[in-house]
Amino acid sequence: MSDHSNHEPVPRWCSCAEPDDAVGHTHSGFTRRNVLIGASAATALAAAGWSAAPATAATNGTTAKITIMGTSDLHANVVNWDYYKDAVYYDGKPDVPTNAVGLSRVASLVKHIRSVRGRQNTLLFDAGDTIQGTPLGFYYATVEPVTETGVTHPMAAQMNALEYDAVALGNHEFNYGLDFLDNWISQMDAPVLAANAVHADTKVPRFTPYTITQLKVAKGHPPVKVGVLGLTNPGVVIWDKANVSGKVEVLDLVETAKRWVPVMKAEGAHIIVVSAHSGDSGKSTYGSELPVENAAALVAEQVPDVDVILFGHAHLEIPQRLVTNKVTGAEVIMSEPKNWGQRLSVFDLEISYSRGKWKVDKHSATTMNTNTVVDDPEFVALVRDQHDAVVDYMHSKVAISTEEMLAAESCWKDTAILDYVNKVQVETVAAAIAGTPEASLPIISIAAPFNRAASFPKGEVTIKDVAGLYIYDNTLMASVLTGAQLKAYLEFSAEYFKTVAPDAPVKPEDWTNAPTPRAAFTPDYNYDQFSGIEYTIDISKPVGQRISDLVYDGQIVGPDKQFVVAVNNYRQSGGGGFPHIASAPVVYNAQVAIREAIVAYASAQGTIDPSTFHVENWRLVRNGVPVVFP
Repeated sequence: MSDHSNHEPVPRWCSCAEPDDAVGHTHSGFTRRNVLIGASAATALAAAGWSAAPATAATNGTTAKITIMGTSDLHANVVNWDYYKDAVYYDGKPDVPTNAVGLSRVASLVKHIRSVRGRQNTLLFDAGDTIQGTPLGFYYATVEPVTETGVTHPMAAQMNALEYDAVALGNHEFNYGLDFLDNWISQMDAPVLAANAVHADTKVPRFTPYTITQLKVAKGHPPVKVGVLGLTNPGVVIWDKANVSGKVEVLDLVETAKRWVPVMKAEGAHIIVVSAHSGDSGKSTYGSELPVENAAALVAEQVPDVDVILFGHAHLEIPQRLVTNKVTGAEVIMSEPKNWGQRLSVFDLEISYSRGKWKVDKHSATTMNTNTVVDDPEFVALVRDQHDAVVDYMHSKVAISTEEMLAAESCWKDTAILDYVNKVQVETVAAAIAGTPEASLPIISIAAPFNRAASFPKGEVTIKDVAGLYIYDNTLMASVLTGAQLKAYLEFSAEYFKTVAPDAPVKPEDWTNAPTPRAAFTPDYNYDQFSGIEYTIDISKPVGQRISDLVYDGQIVGPDKQFVVAVNNYRQSGGGGFPHIASAPVVYNAQVAIREAIVAYASAQGTIDPSTFHVENWRLVRNGVPVVFP
C-alpha cells in the first residue's frame, strides 16, 4: 500500500527522478508504493530475483511487454447493484445480462490480467468521475459525509485495495466542493492527477499534474519509466461554478499537455500515457467561451510524444482508436471503457530497449466486459457495511401517493411525476423570495426527464423512488428571464425532437434524442419542460420554428414580460448550452439539493396527490394538430 502521509492538497514539484534501479512512482516530489531508494533498493530487487546489474549489461534490442489497464466514469458503483431498483444490476435478456457494474467486478478482471501478464508488467489507471453518481456516492457526501465521520470513502477503500497506479479527476469530482475533494484525495494511495486544474488567475496546478511509474521488466536493464498525465474537463468551471469560482480554473487540454509532456520526458519518462476525462469527438456541449470539452483525440493529434490515451466522460465504449500525430507522424493508441465499471480498457504494448531507454514498438487495445466474471468477494466485503447502510436509507418512507405515477412517457408527454418536481421547485423558490422585489413576478419551473424508468407507486413512496426520479446531485436556483428569452430557450429545448412528417406513424420512441450540430444525439436530460406557462411544440416544423401558443394566465407572453424561473444549478451555470440562462440575474441560490427538497416537501405534506398539481400545459403537435398517443 502507498504511503500518503506527506500528501498536500497543493502539491510541490521537483525534478528528482528515482534512480534506475528503483521500482515504483515518482511524481512531483512524492514517493509511492514500492519506491525504493539507496541500499534498500538493491536488497529488495535481489530478493525479488531482479539483480541490479550495471547499465553496461543491458542489451540493445531487448524486448518486453507491458499491459496498461484503465477504468473511467465509475460513478460510485462499488458492487453490481441497482440502488433504484433495489436489485442486482440487470440490463439484458432473461438469464443473459448484457452488462455488469461496479469496481468489485473490475477487480476480478484486473486480478486475472495481473496473474496472466505478471504483476510487475501491469499498470492500472482511471480517467475520472469516481465519487459521484449513485445513492452511495450521495450518501457518503451528504447524509453521513466522510469528511465528518472520518471513515474511508468506499471508492477510496476499493481503489486502494486494487492498487491503482494513478487516478485522474473527472468533472463530477468537484460536485461536493473542494474540501470534500481534498479529503477524498488524502484518503487515496494512488496519486490523483489534474494538470489543467489550476489556481484561479494562475497557471499553477491545484492538484498533482503527473506521475512517473517504474516497472522492472528485464534483468540487467533499467526499469521502463511510464509517465501518466492527468487532465480533467474544462466544463468544471460551468457545471460546478458555485464550488470553483474564484478558486480553480481549468485550462485547455492540448495546451496543458504540450506544457507537461516535455517536463515528463525531461524527468526520464520513456512512455507517456494521458488519462483524460474528455471524450474524443472534438466538440463541446457548451459554447466557445471555454476550451473544448471532448478533446482527447485533439491531444493525440497535436501533442508530440504521447503514446497512449485512456479517456472517458462520454460514457461510450471505444475499444481502440488509432490517431496519427500531425507533428511527428507517430500513431497514438486510445481507448475508452464503458462507464460504471461495465468495461475495462486493456492496452498491450510491445517495447524495446535501446541506448538507455525503452520505447513502444507495437501497440493494441481492447475492452473487456465485466459480465464475464463475478464480483470479487474481497472487494464486496470491503464495502459491505457501507453498501447495506445505503440500501436501508433508500427504503426510508417519504410519503403516500394516491396514484401510480410513471416517467416512461415523460420524454413526449406532460406527466404528473415531472410536474411534481416542478411543483416542489416553485414552492421552494416562492417561499425563499417572499418579501423581495422579485416576489411580484410569476414563478415558473424547468425539469427534464432524467430517468424513463422512474416511478412513484400508489401507496408508500420511499427515498429510493425519489432518487430514481431525480438521479443527479443538482441544487436549486432561480433566475429572471424575459418572454423573448423563454421562447429562445424553448426552441433550443425542442431540438431534442426529430422532424416528423404530419402523416408519419405515431412512434414517439423514435422521435426523441435528435442529433444537433453540437452532438450526435440529444440526451433526455437536455430536454427541458416548463410548468406554469402553456405552449405547443410542432415537431413537423424545422428547428427554431417549433414553439407556438406561448401563454401565461390566459394571455400571450410578450417579449418583455419577466418571469422568475426555478432551475437546477447545472443548467443555470451553462450545462447543455441553453441560451440566456447562464447570464440571467440570479435571485435564489441557497444550495438546496433538489432531491432533498423533494424528500422534505413530500415528507411535510405526507401525501402526493397528482390531482392537486398535474396540469397538461404543453403538448406535441404536427402541423398544428395535436399528436394522439396510443
